[in-house]
Amino acid sequence: MIVRRAATALAPARAAWHVGTVTTASAETASARRIVLDVATWPGNDAGQHLDVRLTAPDGYQATRSYSVASSGPSTSVELVVAEVPDGEVSPFLVHDLQVGDAVEIHGPLGAFFVWRPPGADDDPFGMRPVQLVAGGSGVVPLLAMVRSHAAAGDATPFRLLYSVRTPADVFFPDELAVAAASGALGLDLVYTRETPEDWPDPPGRLTHTGVSRRVFPKTDNPRVFVCGPTGFVEAVAQALVDLGHPPASIRTERFGGT
Repeated sequence: MIVRRAATALAPARAAWHVGTVTTASAETASARRIVLDVATWPGNDAGQHLDVRLTAPDGYQATRSYSVASSGPSTSVELVVAEVPDGEVSPFLVHDLQVGDAVEIHGPLGAFFVWRPPGADDDPFGMRPVQLVAGGSGVVPLLAMVRSHAAAGDATPFRLLYSVRTPADVFFPDELAVAAASGALGLDLVYTRETPEDWPDPPGRLTHTGVSRRVFPKTDNPRVFVCGPTGFVEAVAQALVDLGHPPASIRTERFGGT
């Protein structure tokens, strides 16, 4: 039995610059790294928000890039998972060179549109509508924050995640997602575009209109939908959802590019 806890929303926090200290840095996949920062002045963030990371070179040159936050709530522990873009200015350093104990400048929390709060939160207008999450690659990071927030609230809202990745080795948070799915707290559908696990029922391939149709809540359930991933993926999924009859106002999207 799921016990519903009283849902509370964080007071809106003004974005500001903060300095965090790296407490953990570990490989998430062969090309991505999980980074946890202790940020004493962090005001907390809602599930789905993001922040900016700023790096400063010895000659004073600065580069700033945005990353979704995998953690949420009032904690001063901020979790990121950064996927390397080989020609990027920021992600290669974060994936290969950042060390435990290093200081990192971050700006946030940012974003109020691509956010999930438990039903009953002070400004939540959606009630008990099911939630459909759709991720491409590292786009799962803010959606994982929503899954975690959903579990922490003891919320009974039906949750599903449709997650498209290249290979089994590219899945972010594999153990955590498997536990959530096994507990019944999360419906989990994985789509592999290049290589599948042994005995997987479907061949590798991109997520198609038909694939979206058979793996998401139907329009009759009136779900809230959050889609995050590369621009082409997000646009294709959003169009498929509209074609299936989902109201555009119910679909929230977040895109990312090279960093």
